[in-house]
Amino acid sequence: MYTTAIYDELRQIERDVVEGERRLAEQEALIIEMKRQNEDTTKAEGELERMRMEQRGRDQDRQRLLSRLQP
Repeated sequence: MYTTAIYDELRQIERDVVEGERRLAEQEALIIEMKRQNEDTTKAEGELERMRMEQRGRDQDRQRLLSRLQP
């Protein structure tokens, strides 16, 4: 029963990780386009760093869950 809850949480965090990676890629593409157009990227780069920190948190959560499943 306990492992079922961990697997459920792991499935959700895996979805969140994939979605986070998609959003990071979109933000990186936006910054590239802004630079190409000689626009100020300060805010976009700040947002990208915030998103990366959140993604690191999701990755840590995933690792925590995976370690709980180890015998």
